[in-house]
Amino acid sequence: MAAVLAGGITAQGPNDTYESNPSIYYPRPTEGYFPSPRGAGLGNWSAAYESARTMVQQLNLLEKVNITTGTGWQYGPCVGNTGAVPRMGIPSLCLQDSPLGVRFADYVSAFPAGMTAAMTWDRTLMRLRGEAMGAEHHGKGVHIQLGPVAGPLGRNAAGGRNWEGFSVDPYLTGAAMYETIIGIQSQGVIACAKHFIGNEQEHFRQMGESNGYHTHKNVTDSLSANIDDQTMHELYLWPFAEAVRADVGSFMCSYNQVNNSYACQNAHLLNGLLKDELAFQGFVMTDWGAHHSGVESALSGLDMSMPGDQAFGDGLSFWGGNLTEAVVNGSVPMWRMDDMVTRILAAWYFMGQDDDYPETNFNAWTLATQGYEFPPTKQGWEKVNEHVNVMADHYKVIRQIGAEANVLLKNVNCTLPFNSSNPLAHIGIFGSDAGPGMYGPNACSDRGCDNGTLAMGWGSGSDNFPYLITPLEAIQERAVQDGTVVQWVIDDYAYSQINSTIAQVQDAPSGACLVFANADSGEGYISVDGNEGDRNNLTLWHAGDKLIQTVADQCENTIVVIHGVGTIDMESWIEHENVTAVIFAGLPGQESGNSLVDTLWGVVNPSGRLPFSIAKNREDYGTDVMYEPNFPVPQDNFTEGNLIDYRRFLKLNVTPRFWFGEGMSYSTFEYSEFNVANILNTTYAPRPVIPTLALLDESIPARSELYMPTSVSSVSKFIYPYLPSPTAEASSNATWSNSTWNEAATTTSSSAPALNSGEGMNDFSTFPYSEDGGGIGGNPSLYDVLYNVTFTVTNTGPLYGGIVPQVYYTFDDDDETFLRGFDKIFLEPGESKEVRIHLMRKDVSRYHGGWVQQSGVVSLKNHAGEDSKFTEWIIGGI
Repeated sequence: MAAVLAGGITAQGPNDTYESNPSIYYPRPTEGYFPSPRGAGLGNWSAAYESARTMVQQLNLLEKVNITTGTGWQYGPCVGNTGAVPRMGIPSLCLQDSPLGVRFADYVSAFPAGMTAAMTWDRTLMRLRGEAMGAEHHGKGVHIQLGPVAGPLGRNAAGGRNWEGFSVDPYLTGAAMYETIIGIQSQGVIACAKHFIGNEQEHFRQMGESNGYHTHKNVTDSLSANIDDQTMHELYLWPFAEAVRADVGSFMCSYNQVNNSYACQNAHLLNGLLKDELAFQGFVMTDWGAHHSGVESALSGLDMSMPGDQAFGDGLSFWGGNLTEAVVNGSVPMWRMDDMVTRILAAWYFMGQDDDYPETNFNAWTLATQGYEFPPTKQGWEKVNEHVNVMADHYKVIRQIGAEANVLLKNVNCTLPFNSSNPLAHIGIFGSDAGPGMYGPNACSDRGCDNGTLAMGWGSGSDNFPYLITPLEAIQERAVQDGTVVQWVIDDYAYSQINSTIAQVQDAPSGACLVFANADSGEGYISVDGNEGDRNNLTLWHAGDKLIQTVADQCENTIVVIHGVGTIDMESWIEHENVTAVIFAGLPGQESGNSLVDTLWGVVNPSGRLPFSIAKNREDYGTDVMYEPNFPVPQDNFTEGNLIDYRRFLKLNVTPRFWFGEGMSYSTFEYSEFNVANILNTTYAPRPVIPTLALLDESIPARSELYMPTSVSSVSKFIYPYLPSPTAEASSNATWSNSTWNEAATTTSSSAPALNSGEGMNDFSTFPYSEDGGGIGGNPSLYDVLYNVTFTVTNTGPLYGGIVPQVYYTFDDDDETFLRGFDKIFLEPGESKEVRIHLMRKDVSRYHGGWVQQSGVVSLKNHAGEDSKFTEWIIGGI
């Protein structure tokens, strides 16, 4: 029987039995986050804003709308293309995936995933990765790189796109966001912080995508992530605040709803948190297909519609001509239109893209040299690819990141590294993850399959491999130097051949069996083996657990290497007496095999650390993907608050198999001389006053100026800024669009001002400004350094290597623990170094309607679960 929600909405779908009494866990965000805060050119943005405002003053309404609206899917060389203003020298801006390389292009590098970069815990490498990716996007003529990723954070261990981001921890992810953005933008490319916010699973992120699988009950709208203010600030917003502090040029709002309002028209998120509290100076774009309204999204803080059309290639747009109409009829004030364009152009000027920036020289829709300018209409056959090689020597940093990211989780009796002075006689290699895919590394579109060794996940967060060095290839090349025999079976199910090869290793004077296995995931528009983006389980693919057990039962020296998108259930084999070493290698990119060999043979001493915990039981995580909708508009209540991953384990006294931050080295290290010094005693300062820039000319042009000129030869379904025609009625898309709140079982209406009422549209004195705002990333007082944590670290082992000291803060009020500092220190044997880690006011504060400094315990640890002997209690409330 179909479920009927309040408001009379009937949900239709297969097996459509829902909970009979829908209840919303969190209230709708506080109303009143209007009008949208205008950019003010704060901090480093002053000169860029001055240039942008000068330019905007010279633009007409059609040109302004053109800059804010994409031209439509495949109506330009990139995945997203804005309209150009040729008379003013403003090009069509090229927006291009991905967060690990230039998607859909040739002669580009395939970088390690964000998760793998986080596994290094090395800020320098994070920045170098950003610089190299930025250089490649710049070389291809990309204006905006669609990355890095802080959402998903990783609330659900099986979340499909966790690997695109960095870590389940907000502090580590924030550090990685900051460094990556600095790196990308140092090359003149605008970075994009995404997906804002609460996009923690792939299931039900989009109605059409979800219902199209026909594998579960239908939904009527995207899932709503229902998040309270404290959890929002302390977990999910934290890394995005670091992105703003890095002067990121753009944000991308996500597909999902937050507290039952779509993220791309959620005034609390965009106007309140992002543009007021964090004082974000750049522009907000939709995710591709995440635009759901015309006027409401504009008033709620959206600045750019991507890719411009409502559905890919339908020729319809919530903006384009509808936005022109909305400005003309007074639904969207001209100052809001000007603010959208100013923010976009300010980012353009901020990166120096107005000065001799390369033209886009590739085409996302074909790798061929010749192609159509507009593939959907087969118009403009021309040269579309210059095949510019932008790889330079980026393979070096890719290899280094992959090697430093390798997390050594088990190493019985110093099984590793292999000793070249006493080399192994025989190495057996087992598992398809060791070798190449049958049809090459790019055989499946957007890497939507799991054939051969796994070096990146699937979806829009991928790119094309220029090559892929497999572990099998690299191990053979290295073994030649030692005169070691290498045999392999890379069919996961060929047990007869596997057993025969194991016997050869066992019969050799010395030998090792290397077993390779993986687990894959990706974006929700691709399903691989029934995994609709999110993983269905946390076990290894291709019967990897059985393969490991089969080898370990017969081989006394079994070394396991895992390539994966996140945490793995290892319980069936991790304690096997013959499993002597385990490496979690993440998603290392094109140099995968070389990075691994560097670790196996000790060229690089492993210093990687887990960016998440590996639990003994899936249920221990406490949160999971919602695989079946609970309502026609799925309601995902984040009732766990901050208690995800290690914070939950510590709070509930649950011991995982491996802790967040855990990882081994071939050397040993000791800490000493631990001290916490209070260096600043000041109270939390009031919110600074943000200067208000004068409004530009707000005059509205006559309708006669806004129709398509007869001299223009239009392209079918291209998104134009023109009004339809003098005789046509104004488009219905320009009229008011309510939010989907009433579709989630309540009769509450939209919180936005009523159409043409003027209420809240222009009166900035009514905006509920946050006391935690007033500066880039928030109130500047939040970033005052209050404490210096100092200690000495000594390499007490025999080898040069790296250590990652981690500083945690346990709040006295509820005993919740958070990472609040880390460093990566490399030392020669016997060498010591003093380390200093700063604690800012925000680090020792909780969010209770505002940031409040609180007492707690500072601890120095090697991982989150360690019982530290280096602790100090500090008093909060200053």
